[in-house]
Amino acid sequence: MRPPALIAALLLAAPAAAQLVQDKPSLTMAGARIISDAAQAEAERRGLKVTIAVVDPAGVPIMLRRMDDAPPPGPDIATGKAQTAARFGNPTALFEQRLQKEGQLRYLSFPTTMVASEGGVPVKLNGRTLGAVGVSGGTSQEDGLIAAAGVAALDAALATKK
Repeated sequence: MRPPALIAALLLAAPAAAQLVQDKPSLTMAGARIISDAAQAEAERRGLKVTIAVVDPAGVPIMLRRMDDAPPPGPDIATGKAQTAARFGNPTALFEQRLQKEGQLRYLSFPTTMVASEGGVPVKLNGRTLGAVGVSGGTSQEDGLIAAAGVAALDAALATKK
């Protein structure tokens, strides 16, 4: 049996502990599957063979799907695009535009994976980044459209649950 003073101390410490831990939303495997399935369907509709990577907010891979006959570098590129979009909370198209139009070469010297090519799209809910999807195998624009189709499918699934 615990002494009453210990119980009181534990109860008083609870609010303080809550301030030390963040509750961060993140994609689940089920969410990653919805994104990946929709992205693959869009790639097939366009007649493209791509690789699709879905990552959590920190850029840690949740799912990687490489379609038959997709280019061999696809897993590295798609994962890099997804990680860039997740970590910065912006589509990689933004960095591609800045690199091309503004000459911001600093993006090429980023110390970890940084892919400044369209095809990485963050997944957001209420302004918070839940993760991201990256696609590689088509043109940059095609990759971006395929990734966006995956995110749109998740958005639609979330809307039906409200």
